[in-house]
Amino acid sequence: MNAPDAKRWDWGDLRRLQPVSREFGYDRGLPIDRHYIERFLETHRRDVAGRTLEIGDDEYTRRYGGDRTTRRDVLHVHGRNPAATIVGDLADAPQIVDGTFDCIVVTQTLHLIYDVDRAVATLHRILRPGGVVLATFPGISQLSGDEWSRTWSWAFDSRLARRLFAPRFGEQNVTVAAHGNSLAAAAFLQGIATAELAPAQLDADEAGCELLVAVRAVR
Repeated sequence: MNAPDAKRWDWGDLRRLQPVSREFGYDRGLPIDRHYIERFLETHRRDVAGRTLEIGDDEYTRRYGGDRTTRRDVLHVHGRNPAATIVGDLADAPQIVDGTFDCIVVTQTLHLIYDVDRAVATLHRILRPGGVVLATFPGISQLSGDEWSRTWSWAFDSRLARRLFAPRFGEQNVTVAAHGNSLAAAAFLQGIATAELAPAQLDADEAGCELLVAVRAVR
């Protein structure tokens, strides 16, 4: 769907008690957090290669891995998803053999798993030596109102994301970045879409306003 022209939005309209969108901005265009997710994956697209695993579908491993991927698996927690090649829970997935994957893309997922430390242990276990996890977490955000609302368990910042991954992968093998600023965060909370902000307003990262946290971890 075409997003509204950024010049048409009157920022004075933000004096309101309800957000513009309860769909994170999907009903207006590309959500702001997805802008940061896709920028992160573009930066690390060379990691998306070999046998890959993604959660829910293979959109990102297909888009950023392309011909570098030899097999793209999809993990989903239940079998109702026709895209799933593996059904299971990252917190307990004994059916996945150790050292299976070269790259795992886990976007906006780990905060939905209560036993998140066990999920990170699984990610480490099922990666091949030298394999890479590319993970993202919501920071400043609305809460989900869809089927995942009942499992939304955690909120992360860059410090906590590092503490989650470093014990398993090693401090030297974990890179953490945070993206966002006060304007982008306010817009995202309102459900305003990416196209309604200027690129410079999106891409200026401000300490203390972590809209999205991204982790690259190498086994």
